[in-house]
Amino acid sequence: MTRTIFETPAVRTFAKWLIGISFKLSGWRLEGSKPGIDKWVAIGAHHTSGWDFPLMLAVAFGFDINVRWMGKDSLFRWPWGAFFRYCGGVPVDRSKKQNLVEQSIEQLKTHDRFVIAIAPEGTRKKSTHWKTGFYRIALGAGVPIVMAFLDYERKVAGLGPVLMPSGDIDADFEKIRAFYSTVTAKYPDQVGEIVTSPKQ
Repeated sequence: MTRTIFETPAVRTFAKWLIGISFKLSGWRLEGSKPGIDKWVAIGAHHTSGWDFPLMLAVAFGFDINVRWMGKDSLFRWPWGAFFRYCGGVPVDRSKKQNLVEQSIEQLKTHDRFVIAIAPEGTRKKSTHWKTGFYRIALGAGVPIVMAFLDYERKVAGLGPVLMPSGDIDADFEKIRAFYSTVTAKYPDQVGEIVTSPKQ
């Protein structure tokens, strides 16, 4: 896979310094701790603003995480494509059926260290439900889910609870929903429903 910004020592050191200064000046702070495991799936929620991306990058740098993330393929066109790939991005063509869950499971199984971040809402607009790919990836690879978050009301970004998927998706979603119910998005009215399918 393409070498990322997190694997470039000089850039990583400078970015950590810059983020530390920026956080202090803006009133933001990091909260939580990096789990003592090498492979996991990170939830990126809530996703309602373009500011979520740089803040999540700040979380990755702040906790020394070499993270991979998926984004719509239009993000990776010129002139920003190379930059987003360098930041750990993996383009996804939503117009084609791709076995992304199985590919992600394979990546987690074949690498000694691998972290993939997924925004289950899949859009900054209000969604009727969360996509369950992140859950199926973690379950299939036998790795835990870490609840990363951005709380705009408290100005806190960080890593929350670690959840090992049990296979009972409804019970596990209840735990996820309970945690994120305390997290305030940039635009609260655009927060997607934390359910596995649209409400009837």
